[in-house]
Amino acid sequence: MLIPSPKWLRGEDIATSEITPRHLFESRRRLLAMAGAGAAGSMLTPWFARQAFAQGKGTKLPATPNNSYVVTEKRTPYEDVTTYNNFYEFGTDKSDPARYAGTLRPRPWQVSVEGLVKQPKVYDLDELMKLAPMEERVYRLRCVEGWSMVIPWIGYSLAELIRRVEPQPGAKFIQFITLADKKQMPGVSRSVLDWPYSEGLRMDEAMHPLALLTFGLYGEVLPNQNGAPVRMVVPWKYGFKSAKSIVKIRFVDKQPPTSWNLAAANEYGFYSNVNPDVDHPRWSQATERRIGEDKGGGGFSALFAPKRKTLPFNGYGQQVASLYQGMDLKKFF
Repeated sequence: MLIPSPKWLRGEDIATSEITPRHLFESRRRLLAMAGAGAAGSMLTPWFARQAFAQGKGTKLPATPNNSYVVTEKRTPYEDVTTYNNFYEFGTDKSDPARYAGTLRPRPWQVSVEGLVKQPKVYDLDELMKLAPMEERVYRLRCVEGWSMVIPWIGYSLAELIRRVEPQPGAKFIQFITLADKKQMPGVSRSVLDWPYSEGLRMDEAMHPLALLTFGLYGEVLPNQNGAPVRMVVPWKYGFKSAKSIVKIRFVDKQPPTSWNLAAANEYGFYSNVNPDVDHPRWSQATERRIGEDKGGGGFSALFAPKRKTLPFNGYGQQVASLYQGMDLKKFF
């Protein structure tokens, strides 16, 4: 009997709907690892991930801690933060970004600010980094797949940039466009998503001081796999709202298309606020697992860490709930 080879081996694209859910994939991978190497060996981070961690320590990025934006929970280990990522431009496996993102060239880099603004401009990265003092803020990051981290990010409020470019009265939304270069990003060659990656915020969301234009983490510039050299971090929303490797920021009058909403509108709404009462069609969002809280660490943490109750707006409800007053958060998910 002739057994057909898998699509990826035949060079065919993998549809978003065919991507194996995280918990099933990781459980299979761990069981195979345990069978091949024994329980002790299977708890170790894969060799290539350890190498990425050892070699990926970047340039120092001085920043002043902002104690108004600090989560007091235990921080996720740097090794987990930099080897367990979603960055589909480098592959759909959580370890792919650490394995393949070395091809990304974060310098030279420019970010074009355009659209409905009085002061459009193409910013060189160094100029963009000097627009406002760098702050260290310890934020939670909650992924729609059910895992979370606590990370000391470095950057400044996106509002600092918005005020400088002077939005026109008609500007109601901000769209973020990220790099899509097949030479630097092997995942772009597959139509898992509609490239380039696009995300968006309503103007009042973007102006909220929690919305962080981010250039670093753990006292250093962003590693490639974490969205170098500049990304967004919007801590009350699911992680996919935080666009990585940004090259364009557009001010527009209508709600912009966003990549995951285009790929599966019934699973990924435009707002994507963390709401434990709105399940993903394929799994519950009521609980989460904190990466690094199990004894094994590394890439298997999401599976073996204890479950914890997910907080509305990822715990930032006191700061941001007023933005959505009167909205049906189950309809506008």
